Amino acid sequence: MSAVRLVIGNRNYSSWSLRAWLSLRKSGVSFEEIVLPLDTPEFAARVGQYSPSRTVPVLQHGEHCIWDSLAICEYVNEQFAGGEQWPGDPAARAFGRSLVAEMHSGYGALRGAMPMNFRARGRVVARNPALEADIARVIERWQTSRERYAADGPWLLGRFSIADAFFAPVVVRFGGYTVELPPGPVADYAVHLRSDPDMLDWEAAAAAETWIVQADEAGVEAGTALASDD
Repeated sequence: MSAVRLVIGNRNYSSWSLRAWLSLRKSGVSFEEIVLPLDTPEFAARVGQYSPSRTVPVLQHGEHCIWDSLAICEYVNEQFAGGEQWPGDPAARAFGRSLVAEMHSGYGALRGAMPMNFRARGRVVARNPALEADIARVIERWQTSRERYAADGPWLLGRFSIADAFFAPVVVRFGGYTVELPPGPVADYAVHLRSDPDMLDWEAAAAAETWIVQADEAGVEAGTALASDD
């Protein structure tokens, strides 16, 4: 098989990199990781070598280059995961794809107010109606998913799917920004995802990163909007 390479941003901040990485990791295929520190001269100097859009994540597989997180996950599912990252049932698959499409293009208030930050602990941000609506919508989607597919396993659609890869950064956001989750299926899902071995590996790598944005120690987020496909 041709070599597989995934180019990502800082693990601490790059939510879209996490989505692509988790899908690839769950596929079981061996791959090389290249990490470019976001919002740095190094990123600006190197990203053009890998990404036609000058954003991350980027998947390279032989002569193929895929530079959007959802396209990467779909490619990984088809090429390396044997289609197992979507349910076999057409209705469940359509439901999962609807969840992912909404996450891929929506939840703007949540993204803006609560950027992903694995180092965030106990942070509180001002809540407005748009943010509250996004949070409530995520919780409702998780609740519906877990009630509908609980018999098939602990993930949103039973088995791990691209939907879980897409909501993984949201679980991290909720944990860092003191979003209280209702007990039962929703809270249990968040615990399950955060304790997953692959998520723990990513979190450990994020903690070991040496390029820490100085302002982050004061609770100010890195400005990563121009460096990811978010």
